[in-house]
Amino acid sequence: MVLVEGEAGIGKTRLVRAALGRLPSGDRAVLLGYCHQIREPFPYGPVIEALRDIAGRLPAPEALNPVTGALRDYLPELSAALPPSPPPLDDPRAERHRVFRAIRALLAAVAPAVLVIEDLHWADDGTRDLLRFLADQLPTGLALVATYRREDQGAARFPLGRAYRHHPDTTSVVVSLAPLDVSGVASLAGALLDRPDLSPAFAERLHERTAGIPFVVEEVVRSLPGSLEPDALDRVGVPLLLREAMAERMAGLTSAAVGAVHAAALLRLPAGEQLITAVGGTAAGLGEALRAGVLHEHADGRYGFRHALAQQAVYDAIPGPDRRSGHERAMAALLAMDSPPLVQLAFHARQAGDTEAWLRHGAAAAQQAAALGDTAMAVEVIEGMLDDPGLPAAERGPLALMLGRFAATGLSHQRVVRLLRHVLRDGFLSSDERAEARLSLGVVLSNQAGDTAAGRPEIMAACAELSHRPTLAARGWASLAMPEWGVEPLARHLEWMERAEALVATADNPELTAAVLVNRASLEMAIGSPGAFAVAATLPSGDPSTAVRREVARAYSNLHDLATSLGHYDAAERFAREGRRLAAETGAQYPAYLLDVSTIRREWLTGRWEGLRDRAAALGELATETPLIVVDVWLVLGWLALATGEWEEATKHFLAAGLDAPESRYIPIALAAAGGMIELHLARGEQALALAEAERAAGLLRRKGVWVWGAYLMPSAVTAFAWSGRIGAAADLVAEYADGIAGRVAPTAHAALDAARGALAAAERRHAEAAAHYGRARDAYAVMPQPYAAARAGEGEARARLALGDAGAAEVFARLAERFAELGATHDAARCRRVLRDIGVGVQLPRQRRNGTSALSQREREVARLVALGRTNREIADVLFLSRRTVESHVATVLRKLGVRSRTEVTPPV
Repeated sequence: MVLVEGEAGIGKTRLVRAALGRLPSGDRAVLLGYCHQIREPFPYGPVIEALRDIAGRLPAPEALNPVTGALRDYLPELSAALPPSPPPLDDPRAERHRVFRAIRALLAAVAPAVLVIEDLHWADDGTRDLLRFLADQLPTGLALVATYRREDQGAARFPLGRAYRHHPDTTSVVVSLAPLDVSGVASLAGALLDRPDLSPAFAERLHERTAGIPFVVEEVVRSLPGSLEPDALDRVGVPLLLREAMAERMAGLTSAAVGAVHAAALLRLPAGEQLITAVGGTAAGLGEALRAGVLHEHADGRYGFRHALAQQAVYDAIPGPDRRSGHERAMAALLAMDSPPLVQLAFHARQAGDTEAWLRHGAAAAQQAAALGDTAMAVEVIEGMLDDPGLPAAERGPLALMLGRFAATGLSHQRVVRLLRHVLRDGFLSSDERAEARLSLGVVLSNQAGDTAAGRPEIMAACAELSHRPTLAARGWASLAMPEWGVEPLARHLEWMERAEALVATADNPELTAAVLVNRASLEMAIGSPGAFAVAATLPSGDPSTAVRREVARAYSNLHDLATSLGHYDAAERFAREGRRLAAETGAQYPAYLLDVSTIRREWLTGRWEGLRDRAAALGELATETPLIVVDVWLVLGWLALATGEWEEATKHFLAAGLDAPESRYIPIALAAAGGMIELHLARGEQALALAEAERAAGLLRRKGVWVWGAYLMPSAVTAFAWSGRIGAAADLVAEYADGIAGRVAPTAHAALDAARGALAAAERRHAEAAAHYGRARDAYAVMPQPYAAARAGEGEARARLALGDAGAAEVFARLAERFAELGATHDAARCRRVLRDIGVGVQLPRQRRNGTSALSQREREVARLVALGRTNREIADVLFLSRRTVESHVATVLRKLGVRSRTEVTPPV
């Protein structure tokens, strides 16, 4: 797997072509696919394009994997060489997976091969999904090479859409190309000019004028008038270097060739001979332009420029009237196609000045993309139209409303928010359009941006403005009814929900009815209602409408998150499966992303910690534009840091999870983060800080009145109250909590009640009762399962039994130390070992498999990790419950075994 990254003109394609040129002739198949800036919604187009010419390398159809028959409709050119098509599948997600398997099997059949995908930064989401699927387990003998511009990756920052970690059997290389420095420019220019003696002054001026971009250096050098003095570069000019070079090259072409080049420049994308000649070229002129090197032959009989900069240089040189008429001819030629490319039609209509056609084709392109599940492209098209200063004022309102509807299911929100605020501020919207745009703005702010402090006032204002449009107002009230946001009590949210349901009761709008039902199901699950699963069962997951199923995808995302909080993990997994299926079918990116995020929390709770820190961090890296909707990630990273004694890291992550502004964040997660922060303060002996945090969190929980959200708060909060001498407050809180969760279907909440009762009993030295409560909590957590919580409850039980003089408590502590260590909770394991040392029981740490004399023991690995984090010996001693002298000895051993002289050279052990 080779990823070649760099800016436009840096030489990515040139490097790949040079590498391919080193291959022995006939050594392997070379398959080339291209992603395009103006793309039509065609699934997996670049990879399909690359496979069209492999018929001669395929074995007989009967020797191919039968699954490759699924590609017959995608590759009609190969239909005779492929097995029969398998019967269609009812599940679109399964169908997509079969297509992916078929492509991988077909690539395996032609191996050894090199698959090259150019300009991955313009790839659609489906192509990225396919390439991730291939990259996870490349067929034997296949090399996958992709080029992309890092600066065009946007918020995602990853060429494959998310962090890529290669398979152990795959070699993965990232080749990052940077602009040349002065010496590099001198070497390139000297090679091009066959002049190794270029003056330093010339090289410095050339570097200054070209910024070291190889393609521009080459074009400038080739267009020099002959003099190699530095002043010669001033006459070429910047930024007109490429334009002048292209003008000089085109000056020697006949009018027929110029017409073909102009037609290619007008079309922007590589095009076939028929389309180029229809726009303004001739076959003879096209051939001349190719021989002159002005145009380049791409795969599948298409022709265009080697580089977008060259295309732009030629395009800008075409006189305005000629450009307009050329775009009109392009429109006519594209409209004559069986399936006119709507995005290209919109572009040419805009350039031709045909506003009516531009709006018609642009809106149709966005709607088509949304219908095909490519919500990101739909948003991109509408954003581009709204950004255009030539858009008539009267058309901005409908497009803004369309943008808001599409954005509600996507991930990107910054430009959407900016555009919606802009159209609201301009004042040209009708009152109805303004209210709907305000509602869309509020929903995007509250959901994608995670900024409820800004979003909820917009929704409330929109609901007031929509009093004469009750069905649309219902969407706003249903959004406000979600109790996880805001400080209003649960009763207020229930009122808003009833208002929304009353407004849609007589409405003939299936999508809106589904949206309100989704929020009702989410509300019932959020509060642990006994009827929550019954309501969830009524969701129209099989509705023929894409819009309705998109709403249900949102429901399953919510239900997965909430069922995870309540402790219904089997149900949560079912919701996740259905949610991902519907999200893939309908292009609902936002729910799909939230499913990934909340799955991280479910993996923590159910004890699947192996590699969890890396998975969580990678997911968080994708949220540069949406950091407030990945609070689950920060919560899990905080919990992991707490379990390993990384206090500063835990504090940072708990703040990001909602403690920076708990009343404006996602309250269930903020309360869980508060529970973690209380544990942290207690572990560090910061009694006053623990009590203050417990008082704040308990106050927020009381105001909301959704007591099941206290499951990850109550045991630590009760402990903080009790250890501070506030026994009465602790007892009152336990009683309130018991009343609040009575009758609720929330396994985690009921287990937490037993743990909280155990903490209260232990503080009052009622050790037998404490052991009983903790034992019930341990059993309840184990059944769910929540192994870490079960071990913590087991530790409470063991401490109570130790206080009662139970001789078997020591054995329990030893088992708990092992269990914590297996999970990765090194601080908890060390705490249990400290108890064993205090009661005079020897502790034998599990042996690590050594690899040479420098291998670290388990204790040394724990010390090394904390040293790498910059912790002092005293801090390490506090975390691992060791003496400072012991820690000093371990640190010295770590430095010796790692062969380093300083603590700053220690890196965290893998």
